Amino acid sequence: MIKSFLLASFAALTLVGREPAAPRDAATRTIIYDGVVTKVAPRVAAPRVATKVAPDTSPAADLWITTSDLKRATRFVIKPQGVCRDELCFPLPKDHQADFLAPEGALTWFNLSAFARMIKQPAAVDEKNDVWYFGPRPDQQNAYLTSLEAPDFSLPDLNGKLHSLKDSRGRKVLLVTWASW
Repeated sequence: MIKSFLLASFAALTLVGREPAAPRDAATRTIIYDGVVTKVAPRVAAPRVATKVAPDTSPAADLWITTSDLKRATRFVIKPQGVCRDELCFPLPKDHQADFLAPEGALTWFNLSAFARMIKQPAAVDEKNDVWYFGPRPDQQNAYLTSLEAPDFSLPDLNGKLHSLKDSRGRKVLLVTWASW
């Protein structure tokens, strides 16, 4: 969870200040969602411009994928109640359906980047390599706070003996950390 957030932060920082790269004419693009890498086909037709969902973003750079690629890459599916994954559903605003869904012939395209903005999910894109990274959704970012249980880890002491946090479960622990950065 923290690793995913740090990767998204690093990816976002490395993209700040770069000139936008020319769109790559490749047969596939890469999506990293929940730490899983998926290759998907790029949209050939011009995407519809999403202006009402997030006017301060660049809709020309939105990521449109087919609904079958949406399921493969994120495990989300389109249902009448919204964009759903297991018991979790996010309703799409009825007056902004065109910002998220674009039927074209036998395919229906979904705007994954507009969806991420709507649910306030961090995302970063490497335009040169056509790689899209989606960080943890807000409901996942601080999930450990609901249980107030720290994630387990192991570290050596000054003598090299390995100590694990799970060995101290049920006892009070004072953890002192330091970093040079």
